[in-house]
Amino acid sequence: MEQLEITAPPQAAGRLDAWLATQCEQLSRSALQNLIEQGSVTRDGLPVNKKEKVSPGAKYLIQLPEPQPIEAIPQDIPLSIVYEDRDLIVVNKPKGMVVHPAPGNPDGTLVNALLYHCAGELSGIGGAIRPGIVHRIDKDTSGLLVVAKNDAAHQSLSAQMKVHSIHRVYHAVVYGNLKEDEGFVETWLGRDPRDRKKMAVVPESATGARYAYTGWKVLERFGNFTYIACRLKTGRTHQIRVHMASIGHPLAGDAVYGPRNCIKSLGGQCLHAKELGFVHPTTEEWMQFESPLPPYFTEFLNRLRKEQRA
Repeated sequence: MEQLEITAPPQAAGRLDAWLATQCEQLSRSALQNLIEQGSVTRDGLPVNKKEKVSPGAKYLIQLPEPQPIEAIPQDIPLSIVYEDRDLIVVNKPKGMVVHPAPGNPDGTLVNALLYHCAGELSGIGGAIRPGIVHRIDKDTSGLLVVAKNDAAHQSLSAQMKVHSIHRVYHAVVYGNLKEDEGFVETWLGRDPRDRKKMAVVPESATGARYAYTGWKVLERFGNFTYIACRLKTGRTHQIRVHMASIGHPLAGDAVYGPRNCIKSLGGQCLHAKELGFVHPTTEEWMQFESPLPPYFTEFLNRLRKEQRA
């Protein structure tokens, strides 16, 4: 059985179950309450009570339950297909769609739609839950993804991803007016030690730290907002969102890394995977695709332009 050890920092405060929920990405507060009632959570070796307060400096040990298998089933969900052949498929994922099943999102995902469309002909390297998935984008990020239909294609695309040769450009709107016309953010990213559900810029020596590089270029300025293109060398979890927030320019609509009064009408971060390029696994030809900005993005840009002219 897997165990999770968490040491409460000096500033930790509040009810134990609520605090632990902020530290455990894979567990909800109700799930933690159940584990506490079962005696699966201890403090310095002794069982805890879910109503007690967190103790700064204490070591909490959580006995994680055995994961329940999730079966990805084919579902007839419309797909926006940009390109398809016997080796791969390039899709334009809409905002709000999760890429693959996970606890809390067992179906209605891109994988469910792909299993139906491809009649199960997807690479098995990603396992039963992530068949064919070479790379992911966040639920509330729209845009291009390439999916492998067989293991050979998957291995080729993964190798290109590993050496950073896949071309990926995202468009975004960020808060504030960037001083320069272009630049880059180069850091190490890892889990936020204060909130395990978030990513953060961390020291290279931090556990799980991974190198990340985001280049950015200004496309249009609106005073309080800037429209930019971001070119990725790496593809870490929440990379663009964390990198831009780290330099004081979080993405518009980002409720996690942006200001508390985020723009809720955007339904999440204003981020679109616009360009995708790679060497075809079989033909070895360079292939590049571009996705038009979705309506939520263009409507926001038009609103900013209108406000600037006023």
